[in-house]
Amino acid sequence: MLTKTLQEKIDGRSARVSVIGLGYVGLSLGVELARAGFTVHGIDLDLERVNLLNRGESYLVDVPTEALGPLVASGRLAASTDFSAARQADALIICVPTPLRKTKEPDISFILSAVESLVPYLHAGQMMVLESTTYPGTTEEVVQPRLESAGLVIGSDFFLAFSPERVDPGNKRFTTANIPKVVGGVTATCTQLAAALYRQVTKTVFEVSSPRVAETAKLLENTFRSVNIALANELAFACRKIGVDPWEVIDAAATKPFGFMPFYPGPGIGGHCIPVDPLYLSWKVRLTGYEAQFIALADQINRAMPEHVVGLVMEALNERGRALRGASVLVMGVTYKADVNDIRESPALEIIECLEKKGAHVSYADPFTPQITLNGLKLTAVEATPDAIAAADCVLILTNHSGFDVTVIAERAKLVVDTRNALKAHRRGRTSIVTL
Repeated sequence: MLTKTLQEKIDGRSARVSVIGLGYVGLSLGVELARAGFTVHGIDLDLERVNLLNRGESYLVDVPTEALGPLVASGRLAASTDFSAARQADALIICVPTPLRKTKEPDISFILSAVESLVPYLHAGQMMVLESTTYPGTTEEVVQPRLESAGLVIGSDFFLAFSPERVDPGNKRFTTANIPKVVGGVTATCTQLAAALYRQVTKTVFEVSSPRVAETAKLLENTFRSVNIALANELAFACRKIGVDPWEVIDAAATKPFGFMPFYPGPGIGGHCIPVDPLYLSWKVRLTGYEAQFIALADQINRAMPEHVVGLVMEALNERGRALRGASVLVMGVTYKADVNDIRESPALEIIECLEKKGAHVSYADPFTPQITLNGLKLTAVEATPDAIAAADCVLILTNHSGFDVTVIAERAKLVVDTRNALKAHRRGRTSIVTL
């Protein structure tokens, strides 16, 4: 009876949904659910986020205020810091962060905290879906026992599933509304109900046999990216040794219509997925006594890139008779990818810190990040004017934001270290432009 009632609420879009965690994943999902006609209540401990949302103001690049405002005004979307709102929910979706500890072990404390905060307000007839990326087994080994200890019977009076988030910040082509969703429930009924909810907001839902399969699939997606980025980074090292342009090599190989997918080198890996997710998988596998060597090697190569970039800046300045100590370096972009305001795990932060430790005078330009804090010191972005570019001893491109005028950089900068191939069209014959 409870299954039928929840199914009917989902099909009729009368189900009330609570989204726990209103970052890139949670806010985007909440907006799509509200657009589909569901009443959505977001829960987040960040009071500033909650207040902005309740005023109809977006704090994320991917969610325009123009889209958010009408949903808030209509009463379809609201937020609070109070977990008791979950008592009114039919479906609860957890979208909280899952970082790494300093030991490179999974940190699921945000998941545990969210579940513990929700338990007092849970009751029969509800469904919970975990979207936070985590190690295989978390849903069944960690979340399920806690719910069962509260007296909930999974699969008959309470429903539990895992559906990995697949948000790609800044991607205008693939969004929450059209990225296929993978869903794995603890029971067949759990899968059925979770899949039914997601089918209301996305075109394709792929059902798998268990939460463990869904959890592992998410980790495979980003391990694939990490390994291939590491290969591209190693290619950059190798090509530098033999005097070949790695960007040209990759462009040439990419003309093959089968059996090749282009990945490109860069200053390091960043964001909430690629630096973290593969290590969740290798940690879980290590518990069985097996070492995932590919994952470890890829992580080692990718994490070596910031130091390599600093070395390139030092070498390029030295060749022009200028020491790094005392040199002015203008960093272009500090976010981990273009046209987003996300600096999580951004290699730019490590690079700036290293440059400053070596005595460089570092400033940065980034239209998406007006201020950053490094070691307690606040840095404020400068405007990338032609004069500012010309005044720097070295311009270091770490993020290729579309708003940067690459022609001005190419024409006015004394020296450019370009880690993103942003000046591809200007490089021919210019010794003042150095690439990876």
